[in-house]
Amino acid sequence: MITQQASIKHADRDLDAREKVLNSAIIAVDISSGWEEYLQIFDAFYADHVEVSDDTESGSVFGREQIRALLFKFLVPIHVMAEIGGLSVQIRESPILGETSDETHSAWSVDLIGISGRTCQICWCTLRRWVDSRVVYERHYDHQQTGGPLTFDDLRLSSSLASVGDQWPC
Repeated sequence: MITQQASIKHADRDLDAREKVLNSAIIAVDISSGWEEYLQIFDAFYADHVEVSDDTESGSVFGREQIRALLFKFLVPIHVMAEIGGLSVQIRESPILGETSDETHSAWSVDLIGISGRTCQICWCTLRRWVDSRVVYERHYDHQQTGGPLTFDDLRLSSSLASVGDQWPC
């Protein structure tokens, strides 16, 4: 009995450690330098047969390749706005105590800050189920947004686009 309890506590610590490493890696990436590192993190921590869902009507997405494609479509515009448009992106995460031994929960927030100083904050919670060292299921829930969407006035894109336009032959 004591050996079984020690084994369960060790497995819980391993799961918490894996979750902490994954979340720390996500937070450490500088999106203005590129989006590729996020995909490398995804490949390192998520199973080939992973399922990702949220509380919207879009339902679940299955498999690493489909999710990679969605991540790409999401990350590239943010990277461009950060690298060229001056968008500042700040990511924070806090662990949430879970109820089962194979799940982890986290509260996330992302601040998108334009050069104008306007901010859009997006918050959500994440539940992950792990098998061994890989995430096999992830659900995003409790989405909240504070502040409206940023506009061209909040970024440096208008002058960047104008200078690109000047280079195009008429």
